Amino acid sequence: MTYRVEPVGRVVGGRAEPYEDNWHDEQAVIRIADHLPDDATLGLTDFSHLEVVFLFDRIDPARVNPAARHVRGESRYPVVGIFASRGPNRPNRLGVSRCRLLRVDGRDLHVADLDALDGTPVLDIKPYLREIAPRVPVAQPAWADELMRQYY
Repeated sequence: MTYRVEPVGRVVGGRAEPYEDNWHDEQAVIRIADHLPDDATLGLTDFSHLEVVFLFDRIDPARVNPAARHVRGESRYPVVGIFASRGPNRPNRLGVSRCRLLRVDGRDLHVADLDALDGTPVLDIKPYLREIAPRVPVAQPAWADELMRQYY
């Protein structure tokens, strides 16, 4: 079964070229698509953070390989399955990011820490709620700690 989705917006500004690290304080705008009503952003100003689902649109679908591999292609990291990695070469090329909402200006959501490139199609936006966060400590391997030190 396949599904067709229409972007709800697009990333404007921010980083233009893909590289993995240092997304902290990277600022961009999520511009809401014209096909949505003007009141689509109503109430967002009460939230500090958003969850954004987007399409890794610069990844050629023909090059996506879901086989297990070294994280970031580096042999110092373990071989893991596609679902133990957050890299962009995913079966459906979907990215999920939590970012800070700096302000809402009509159809423009000014954000920071969004790890999506300028021009990226945004497929969904949700407010981040404290109650969504895990209620117990989060476990992750040491290689993930090392990798993420430079990410944000």
